[in-house]
Amino acid sequence: MKKIVLLFSILSFSQIYAQTPCNNGMAGPYPCSGYDLQSRISLADMNANAANDSWGWTDPQDGKEYALIGLEGGTAFIDISNPTNPVYLGKLPTHSSSSTWRDVKTYNNHAFIVSEDFSHGMQVFDLTRLRNVVNPPVTFTEDAHYNGFGNAHNIVINEDTGYAYAVGTSTYNGGSHFINIQDPTNPVAAGGFGNDGYSHDAQVVTYNGPDSDYTGREILLSSSGYENYVSIVDVTDKANPQSISTISYPNSSYTHQGWFTEDQRYFILGDEIDEQDFGFNTKTIIFDLSDLDNPVLDFDYYGTTEATDHNGYVLGDNYYLANYAAGLRVLDISDIANGNISETGYFDSFSSHNSVGYEGVWNVYPYLGSGNIIISDRSGGLFIVKSSAPDNTDPVAVCQDATFSLDFNGEIIVDPNLLDGGSSDDSGSYTLSLSQNKFTCADIGENTVTLIVTDPSGNTDTCTTIITIEDTTIPTIDCPADTSVEYTSGEDFYILPDYVADEMVQAIDNCTENTVIVQTPIAGTELTEGTYTINFQAEDNAGNTGNCSFQLTITEELSINDISFENSIKIFPLPALNEVNITSENKVIEFIDIYDIMGKKVFFERNINTTKKTINISSLIKGIYFLTINNQATKKIVKN
Repeated sequence: MKKIVLLFSILSFSQIYAQTPCNNGMAGPYPCSGYDLQSRISLADMNANAANDSWGWTDPQDGKEYALIGLEGGTAFIDISNPTNPVYLGKLPTHSSSSTWRDVKTYNNHAFIVSEDFSHGMQVFDLTRLRNVVNPPVTFTEDAHYNGFGNAHNIVINEDTGYAYAVGTSTYNGGSHFINIQDPTNPVAAGGFGNDGYSHDAQVVTYNGPDSDYTGREILLSSSGYENYVSIVDVTDKANPQSISTISYPNSSYTHQGWFTEDQRYFILGDEIDEQDFGFNTKTIIFDLSDLDNPVLDFDYYGTTEATDHNGYVLGDNYYLANYAAGLRVLDISDIANGNISETGYFDSFSSHNSVGYEGVWNVYPYLGSGNIIISDRSGGLFIVKSSAPDNTDPVAVCQDATFSLDFNGEIIVDPNLLDGGSSDDSGSYTLSLSQNKFTCADIGENTVTLIVTDPSGNTDTCTTIITIEDTTIPTIDCPADTSVEYTSGEDFYILPDYVADEMVQAIDNCTENTVIVQTPIAGTELTEGTYTINFQAEDNAGNTGNCSFQLTITEELSINDISFENSIKIFPLPALNEVNITSENKVIEFIDIYDIMGKKVFFERNINTTKKTINISSLIKGIYFLTINNQATKKIVKN
């Protein structure tokens, strides 16, 4: 929507409208053609004064569908899995102040929300929280927040790459602000592109169109609301985005928003103010982008009313246009290559007039597998509509096999989309479900599962697929902290205990109840004085191994005789220059070791077997040393 403050009347209805067929050009009080009203939730029902953007989300766990509606004071979440009896679950309040402009998109089961308010930033909301809402409506809280910008007019997401693009911010000259959202609740700034100035809206795709120079590249098409052209940029390298070309056109007023056809050859654009400035009917502009470096203005399509156009989206051979006062308009673009577009249906949620202006439908979302279409009307709230056309043609189910790993809890819920090998339906949309979508440790191996493809009219087709379940989670094993032990003087060694049998080392695994733990060195090993690494390896039934270790320091416990021996040792002179004399009053001196202060052995002598001994230290450098006798007594000496 154009960024000016507009006054508009607020129509408030507390009633939730149920299913109303389109008969003789009307669905209740709403003009229509080919589209039935499933239901409606008013602004009053959502405790709001105005609506703006909308989007949808399908829960991969159970296929439930939800509407996400932008409001002046937050974002509403509505369960529309039963489209004739929707449930308003609650609202996520705005991060800052109320605003006419709010935009929301989804990725990886999270919603990403921006607003024109200067301190809003980007809210992140975990949509899986909608599964278990008790006593709706409730007030939700955000799960994360990104403050790399304050205000943003819009946000777009490339779900292939996990990058979001905020446009119309105060960063990058109002251009595109890149955000890595691959970990949704930890968004990370990833650069931006501002060479083409302010961007009002955008689409980002992983390109697979006719221009082979850019196959596989991430391409950004942004609508500049101030400079009045479309910018095409290669944003594959976020640190170094490359401008490809720009698109201009005659009679431009406010380049607003556009969308690729599914073959990525044509780009369908709307200019938000040209109807008002030049006096023609709703104009839709079509560009041929067969060559991204040299885009071509192909032709213009003029609608049946003079209403201002807003957002439009492509699904199959249809272009779904939010046409403000003229409501939802559905255009057949199947013959776009020959310059032919025609209107095939509409649903007018704003019945007062079809003139230029900003009253009526702000956005539509046509991508739900059920065929239901979400409409957000500025003053009317949420409308759910669906094509009236009968469909008796079954979809075509195509399966592909897949392999999945169990999680730490020993289970996984499989998204049926990952088993879809290219299913299709003539409506352009369908839903997928599995005869079994939850798997546990009991399902390890190959499982034959049925993929069910259902079109918006309830027609189905099935195929069978092999789901291979693997356990790749390593056991978690816990070791004791590093420790020291003593063995009794007079014994020759310390006997290593069985830490596993003594339950001092334990392992937990997602699938194996009793993992096999191997101790090295094994229990019963005889160890003398020193420091040892005691290793443990836990192995589950799938062959996954986890490891841990700790340091065990073994010393001989000094007996009374040992203490007496140490006290009987005399060393002189101290300090010493060339020789040190050692006497023992109650035990034979068997061997002597000398260590420097770093612990390095610098002298040793064995088989002494006397109570008096003189050793030559003339070769040692000046410093402090430690003299050990029979591994039982340690004395400090100083070399001059």
